[in-house]
Amino acid sequence: MEVQGKIKLVGNVQEITDSFKKREIIIVTQEQYPQTLCIDFVQEKTDLLNDFQEGQEVKIGINLRGREWKNPEGIIKYFTSLQGWRIEFLQDENSGHEQPGLDSLTPFEPADDLNKEDLDDLPF
Repeated sequence: MEVQGKIKLVGNVQEITDSFKKREIIIVTQEQYPQTLCIDFVQEKTDLLNDFQEGQEVKIGINLRGREWKNPEGIIKYFTSLQGWRIEFLQDENSGHEQPGLDSLTPFEPADDLNKEDLDDLPF
């Protein structure tokens, strides 16, 4: 799944245990009823947020995570979280982080040394 929105906050890395760390990013979706979403990036994915800051528009690849937890009184609770695994800038004419368009790519030179026999040389 993917979500898009404007960054409201990029949190600091949190060392939860000696072997687990996470970092949160808060985005606000740009739709009729904007939603404020907290997305966790964990372990080595925390470094993906280093180049992002408040106000930038992004697209984030997410996985939905859910779990069951029983508290000490025996009451079962359910939690849902969004876990990010990819983030990229949205193309925006106001952003300095645009991805190059096709016009800026160097085209391949056409192959002019092909023989007619080479065109039918399929392995199956």
